[in-house]
Amino acid sequence: MFRLFKHYVPHAVVWLALIEFLALLGSAEAAWHFYANYAGFDAGLLADRWLPLTTFAVSNSLAMMATGMYGNEGLRSMRFATARLLAAISLGVIFLSVLGFLLPTATLWRANSLYAMALAIAALFVIRLALTQSAGAEAFRRRILVLGAGARAARLAALADEPGSGLEIVGFVAMSGAEKKVASAVPREAIPNLSEHVVTLRAGEVVLALEERRNALPLNDLLRVKTTGVHVNDIASFIERETGRVDLATTNPSGLIFSDGFSAGQRISKVGKRLFDIVASLIVLVIGLPLILVAGIAVVLDSRGPVFYRQPRVGLFGEPYDIYKIRSMRTDAEAAGKAVWASENDPRITRVGRIIRNLRIDELPQLWCVLKGEMSFVGPRPERPSFVEELEQKMPYYAERHMVKPGLTGWAQINYPYGASVEDARVKLEYDLYYAKNYSPFLDLLILLQTVRVVLWPDGAR
Repeated sequence: MFRLFKHYVPHAVVWLALIEFLALLGSAEAAWHFYANYAGFDAGLLADRWLPLTTFAVSNSLAMMATGMYGNEGLRSMRFATARLLAAISLGVIFLSVLGFLLPTATLWRANSLYAMALAIAALFVIRLALTQSAGAEAFRRRILVLGAGARAARLAALADEPGSGLEIVGFVAMSGAEKKVASAVPREAIPNLSEHVVTLRAGEVVLALEERRNALPLNDLLRVKTTGVHVNDIASFIERETGRVDLATTNPSGLIFSDGFSAGQRISKVGKRLFDIVASLIVLVIGLPLILVAGIAVVLDSRGPVFYRQPRVGLFGEPYDIYKIRSMRTDAEAAGKAVWASENDPRITRVGRIIRNLRIDELPQLWCVLKGEMSFVGPRPERPSFVEELEQKMPYYAERHMVKPGLTGWAQINYPYGASVEDARVKLEYDLYYAKNYSPFLDLLILLQTVRVVLWPDGAR
């Protein structure tokens, strides 16, 4: 795994993204020469072409990230990758067309863009086809040896069995006779040399999943494994890295205290994030104003009641504030006066409300909260005070999610869109803690790009 600004990315994915970036750059260059020959001028004389070529490659690479082409399904399904590839290149070209009005010299000419788009689709299709036909999913699978055979080890087995996990557990080693959850585990006594056993199985990583670690850590074994060049990790860090969640079942306070993370309050990051929030919220408010007006008219025509509604939420450091949204539910949605969890296909949502929720148009008025500094573009979604009180009593570390500003979109929203129960809130808390622990501008960018995917394919938007 490659750690990119605190966020882990498989090495194979990094190499694939780099190869495809070069393919995009090469497609733009080929299109440039093709158009130069067609128009009858010397392409080599135009040395300043590298800016529009690079803009083309960067824009389409970001669009591919935004449409999920580097997610599990995009790496393993040719049909899925082809559909998302067409959407990504289309998004990239649309963005370049808009950018061309603002900075004409930074983009390719329209004819060039058309040729480059066609060549890019062909080149990227061939790359993905070669990948799936030759290495396939195996290129992204990592071989893991688990030390332990109890409930924690069984949890890792279930994680590896999930579709698209990218993990292959090559074996389990029962470190004590009390660990009996994994029937296929080999007793430690039956292995003369653990480091040789790791090498024989071609394991790339050893994960420590003991049920009881006090006075039970096999330090000599772990040291010998480490010196062979194989990475050794504990189960909590491993699950966090693989799932993008801080696993509440295996995490303890000392693990969070002594781990690397929770640095979102650093001054440079804080100032940069705030400047981005101000500029971006102003731009989106201006661009989104017509959408707000159209949605407001549609709400009035569809159902009786106000266009906007205000609702209390819990913000940074647990301080309350009010959010503003375009109304998407009936005015009697909470007639009993008690907060109610949203649910899938919620009957309280109006016809227009369902549309504006799927497109996230109802969220646009919250940009005013971002502009005021009560929210950020990216962060944990703010919850209502009554829900917070309930969840803080039932879940450990729930208050820690309020150590960063709430956001319009977040790591939990792009990975787990539903939140209709306490159990759903627990999963989303694990994602929120991961965000707070591993915050970086790169992670914010990744979330913003993936939000495009959630808007375009609104599976589960509420």
